[in-house]
Amino acid sequence: MGAAISYRELWDQTRSYAGALRARGIGRGDRVAMAVPNVPDFPRIYFAVLSLGAVVVPVHPLFKAEEIEYVLRDSGAALVVAAAPLLGEVGPAAARSGVPLLTVLVPEGMGAQVPFLRLEDEAAAAVPIERYEGTGPLDAATVLYTSGTTGTPKGSVASHLALVEQVNVALIDAIDIRSDDVLFGGLPLFHSFGQTAVMNIAFRKGAAVILLPRFDGAEVLRLLVEHGATVFTAVPTMYIGLLQAAAQSTQRPALRFGVSGGAALPTAVLEAFEATFGASVHEGYGLTETSPTIAFNPTHEPIRPGTVGRPYWGIDVEIAAADVEGRIELLPAGELGEIVVRGHALFKGYLGRPDATAEAVVDGWFRTGDLGTRSSDAVITIVDRKKDMIVRNGYNVYPTEVEQVLMRHPGVANVAVFGVAHAEHGQEVHAAVVPADASSFDTDQLVAHAREHLAAYKYPRVVHVVGELPLGPSGKVLKRELVAHFTDAHADAGADTV
Repeated sequence: MGAAISYRELWDQTRSYAGALRARGIGRGDRVAMAVPNVPDFPRIYFAVLSLGAVVVPVHPLFKAEEIEYVLRDSGAALVVAAAPLLGEVGPAAARSGVPLLTVLVPEGMGAQVPFLRLEDEAAAAVPIERYEGTGPLDAATVLYTSGTTGTPKGSVASHLALVEQVNVALIDAIDIRSDDVLFGGLPLFHSFGQTAVMNIAFRKGAAVILLPRFDGAEVLRLLVEHGATVFTAVPTMYIGLLQAAAQSTQRPALRFGVSGGAALPTAVLEAFEATFGASVHEGYGLTETSPTIAFNPTHEPIRPGTVGRPYWGIDVEIAAADVEGRIELLPAGELGEIVVRGHALFKGYLGRPDATAEAVVDGWFRTGDLGTRSSDAVITIVDRKKDMIVRNGYNVYPTEVEQVLMRHPGVANVAVFGVAHAEHGQEVHAAVVPADASSFDTDQLVAHAREHLAAYKYPRVVHVVGELPLGPSGKVLKRELVAHFTDAHADAGADTV
C-alpha cells in the first residue's frame, strides 16, 4: 500500500507487540490465533507470539464465524488477534468460544466505534521485550489447520526445528535467495507455503517482500515492475493469472526465477512463463504436515520439467505400496505408489488427534496420500492425489496427466479434470474448462485434441465450460467441490457430452 518498512523497524514494532501480549499473560506454550491478511501486521504478530515461546495459530481470513469458532475451540486459543475488516466474522466466533480478542488496523479515531481493544494501543503502552524466549527445538511453533477432503479440519503442529531447518536447507542447497532480492508476497501467509517459502526465507536473508492481500493479475504485474521484483513464488493458478495479465501488457519485471508449489504446474504454463518473462520456474513439493517442502528442483541446476526434483537434505522420500494399510512396504525405483516421508520436516502430529496421527504416520513414515514415482537418481514425479485418481472401466486415469494435455490447447486458460460416478463405467472423466475466449471456444476441438494425445479411456467425455475454478486457501483447485456440483444430474445441463 505504498509503505516500506525496514527490518529494524519491524523488529522494534514486533518487540512492542510482544510486550503487549506478555502483559496479557501470554507465554510459553500458549496458543494465539491470528486472522490477518498479507499486511505488515502478519509478521509483527507472528514473530511476537513466537518470541514469547508461544504458538501461532493462523486463521484463514475468509473463514466464516462458525469455522473460526471451531479453530479457536479446537486449538485451545488463549487469545485471538483479528484485522479490522475481519471482525464481522471473528467477533462472534470469539464471543461464542469465550476467547479474548484484540484488533489491529482499526483506524485512529475510530476505536470508540469498535467494541474491541486495539493491539496497537496496548503495544504503545507496553514495555517492549528485550529478547526472545528460548525454546526447545521440538517445542510447538505453529498449529496450521488442514483443509482435508473429509471431516473437520485437523490442526497440524510444527516444531521450531522443522521451521528453522526448512529455511536452512532451502538456502544452503536449493534456492539462491540474495539479500538484494525482491520476492513476490502474494501467497497467503496463513498457509505453510507462504510462511516458509516467502516470509521466513526472505527474512532470513534480509530480502524484501512485496506484500499483497489479494491476488489480481494486472495489479501483481504492476507491482512486480514497480518494485523491481526478482523472484516470483506462487501456485499454478497465480502463474496462469500473471500470464493472462502479461498478454494485455508490455510491462515485464526482471525476474531471476520463479518457484512453484501447492499443485502440479502444467508444463505448458512453465514454458509460457519462461518465454514471456525469461525466467525458469523451479517446482517443488510439500504438504502442511511436512512444514512444507520436501523436494525441489534447485535453482543452481537445470530444471526437470514435470518433476518436483530431489528430496531436501535430511528428508527421506520414498514410494510405498498404496494399497497396503497398517504398514509401509517400500517399492523399487521407478514403480508407482504412495509418496511417504520422514525426517526433520515432519510435523509433531495432529493436535488432540492421536488416532488421526497414527493413521497418517506408519512405521515412522508420513503417508502423503499422493501417488508418484522415484527414479534411480532420486528425482520425484507426482502423478496425482490418491483420492483424485479416476477409475474408468477398470483403468486408472490420472487427472494431472489429462490436464497437462488439455492445457496445451490454445483455447484453454485453466482446467481441472475429475471423476464423477457413472453406472456403466464406474467413473466418467469430466473436465471443467476456463476458456481463454468464451466466445470462440469449441469443446469439440478440445476433445479432438485430447483424443489425439491420450488413450481412449483417458480423454474427457464431459466438458463443462466455467467462468472460474473453485480455489482453496492456498490457491489449489478444490476438485471435491467440482465433483459434488457436477454429480448432480441437473448440473450436466450446462455441459457438452462427447
